[in-house]
Amino acid sequence: MKKINLARFKLQIFNRLPKAEKRITIPTLFTCARIVVTPIIISSMIFGWWGIAFFFFVFACLTDLVDGFLARILNEKTFLGACLDPIADKLLLISCFFTLAFVSTPLFSVPCWFVLFVISKELLQIGGALVIYWLRGHLNVQPTLLGKTTTCIQMIFIMWLFSCYFFCWVPIKTYYAMLSFMVFFISASFIQYLRIGLLIITTKK
Repeated sequence: MKKINLARFKLQIFNRLPKAEKRITIPTLFTCARIVVTPIIISSMIFGWWGIAFFFFVFACLTDLVDGFLARILNEKTFLGACLDPIADKLLLISCFFTLAFVSTPLFSVPCWFVLFVISKELLQIGGALVIYWLRGHLNVQPTLLGKTTTCIQMIFIMWLFSCYFFCWVPIKTYYAMLSFMVFFISASFIQYLRIGLLIITTKK
């Protein structure tokens, strides 16, 4: 069976693009800022500096809003920016969830099964995207409203959790309700992207 070198595969995709699609734009800089502040947020969580973690996490969430807004009004949508944006979101959220599952927290922590659930969902989506590109020769799957809503809910949950840690709140019932709410939306979002992926694969060129 032919083995696929993933790094070489990605490099081939990137090299095929025109220079305009690989340029660094202002929206892309905001996306990169989200990636840069992620280690600061994680370090703050490890040391228990929940106020600092909250501040930088809010900043990261704002960059998520700003980069998309600027890309539209400045007409600077590029392939590089389109790839980096979801990577920045996934890096931020998965890093925070993983740290919350294992770091010593003053109250309750995120369960390990939830972290595995989120990581598995993301890996399956990335794998599906690569399969689509391999079979169809192109990939143009736009984020859906449900997908964006799911990301927003996860960000709100983390901000709320940081606030609970900082002010020593213990709203257990609200915590489990929000956790269940996230599981529902993450599952629904995955099913939607799965249906879109299967439709792309089965549709004739």
